[in-house]
Amino acid sequence: MTPAIREAIVLPAALLTVLLAGSIRIAQSTVFAPPSVFALVLGLLLIRVIVQSGALAPEQLLANARSAAANLNGLAVLLALWLASAQVLAVLIPESGLPRIVFAVFLLILLINTAAAAPDRVRLLRSLSVTFGALFLLKFVVLRELSAPGTSGLKRVLQALLEGVTLGSLLQPPSHVATSYLALLSLGLFLVAVFLLPDRGLERSEALVKADLQVRTTPTRR
Repeated sequence: MTPAIREAIVLPAALLTVLLAGSIRIAQSTVFAPPSVFALVLGLLLIRVIVQSGALAPEQLLANARSAAANLNGLAVLLALWLASAQVLAVLIPESGLPRIVFAVFLLILLINTAAAAPDRVRLLRSLSVTFGALFLLKFVVLRELSAPGTSGLKRVLQALLEGVTLGSLLQPPSHVATSYLALLSLGLFLVAVFLLPDRGLERSEALVKADLQVRTTPTRR
């Protein structure tokens, strides 16, 4: 895959798919839920961490050496990345009650702490994978099971573990299982998109290739 195809087609398509799939909520009716203002703020923090880790080199998307069309495309990628970042974080935050507050505060503190820790690209991708996976299980398995009507074996186990906690503060609005699959799709695709972003390692590699070509094409003096 060439950098031009990745930047012009693959990344925008992946990030817009993340935005669309993550915004769909299926219950008694299908609605589109765009990211909240708080989620947009979290999205900016996530982009800061992504840039800080070297997973994204903004200078490869916006630079004076690039053409106006290339810079416009790079700006579109950055805008799509911001909206997709906000959407995946909004997907992980429960819809209501005490869990919504706890998850939101946790993500805010986590992003600030991650920025302070300054992980590299590989560690950031691992951290995002673990965090997304854990929050996905808590929201779409644990909270969904607690909020589902009827009594199942897993629900009885969870109720026993949460004995003494007011379950009414944890219950979430009912949702179709398809919402969970769409959320999982958006999370996985977002991680793939972050992996495909033009990173600073790629920038160094391209610089080395150009330097090598320059050395090869420079005539030697005798």
